[in-house]
Amino acid sequence: MVAGKLINSDAYNSKMTDLKLSAGAEWRRYGMLPFAAGLGYATSVIHIYGLGPYIEPIQDAFGWSRAQATSGLTIATIINAVFCIVIGMLVDRVGPRLLGLAGVLLTTGAFALLGSATGDQGNWLLLWGMMAFATLPVQATIWTSAVASRFDNSRGMALAVTLSGASLAATVFPLLATWLIDTYGWRDAFVAEGGIWAIITFPMLFFFFRGAKDVRKSSQRQHAEAPIALPGVGVAEGLRSLQFMRLFIASLLFTFTIIALVVHFVPILTSAGTERLAAAGVASLIGIASVVGRLGTGYLLDHFRASHVGAIIFLLPILGCVLIMLAPGNSLAQASAAIVIGLTLGSEIDVIVYLTTKHFGLKNFGTIYGGLLTALSLGTAFGPLTAAAVHDYAGSYTPFLMVTVLCMAGSSVLLASLPQPRFSNLNDPGMA
Repeated sequence: MVAGKLINSDAYNSKMTDLKLSAGAEWRRYGMLPFAAGLGYATSVIHIYGLGPYIEPIQDAFGWSRAQATSGLTIATIINAVFCIVIGMLVDRVGPRLLGLAGVLLTTGAFALLGSATGDQGNWLLLWGMMAFATLPVQATIWTSAVASRFDNSRGMALAVTLSGASLAATVFPLLATWLIDTYGWRDAFVAEGGIWAIITFPMLFFFFRGAKDVRKSSQRQHAEAPIALPGVGVAEGLRSLQFMRLFIASLLFTFTIIALVVHFVPILTSAGTERLAAAGVASLIGIASVVGRLGTGYLLDHFRASHVGAIIFLLPILGCVLIMLAPGNSLAQASAAIVIGLTLGSEIDVIVYLTTKHFGLKNFGTIYGGLLTALSLGTAFGPLTAAAVHDYAGSYTPFLMVTVLCMAGSSVLLASLPQPRFSNLNDPGMA
């Protein structure tokens, strides 16, 4: 239980029963919101999941090491980590809509500018610094807060659809980037990929992305849809709790390894002798499997205890690492590894977001989840860089794969040890 005075969830549920919608009614009223938010969330990882195919061309163009080529991603995610709680507080205050709309344009524009790199390391880090600040308004907090505020009985599935944006990114971006690089060169590929994604995403967000904290103003409507009060713990109480610390460490360990696997998956396969386009095709299986993982996890979160669901799913990448280490050049082993990694990639943030809403409520969700997003950002910052440095030093990814096994096991234990959550759905039998 979180220390301090908590809002009584039973009293809240009793008071709000008549206002709650059934799962079907939630989807009928807000059904386009998770899909629009999913495209926004995909935008937030374009520089992460889309970077892999660019690594080797950039190395060849500038004579850099693999660590130098990925150093910008580390800078960007460190900056994101610093501002996670600030962005969360801003979401709690002004709502996610305006941030999301501006963020998509800024992020795709900054991604396009990466194609202007001169080969000077300072210039490269400057471009990634711009990328970092551009992605602040598209952090996961933006998209998940809007969806969590609209869905209760079907929150797990709605979040799964939203976070499938990362699955879409992991599927589309490596293939799109590889094709654009082979056709136009890596510089023009950055510009084209950013422009294509902005054209696809912005209209969907403009028409369908609004959370409960966004005030809807329209000259064609006589009544405004005002923000509603939401239940939850205080910021200080939540951030000091043991539940928060367990989720923070589990998020850090997991993201440190899983994002490194995704970013370096194409180089891992090409190091084993696989052709680049074939490696990108195998890597796309991660995205496809992550869609299945997210939707399956969404269903499980709505029906079973979330901490146990997450603990089991977080063990899956161990199998993927073992397959890569035992049979690095075997196409079936590579495909199987991509699938099990994708199944977990399709569930990690779903589990963390869902547990955050259940242990801390929605009143200060943006700020508290922003704190957890700091861990996710730090893992993203140092995981790919560490994997690259290990490869540069050892000439192999095997040592990092061994570390991944240990980190995944640790994160699983931390989730399994969480107590029952405080805030449950109206129809939840206490197994959330």
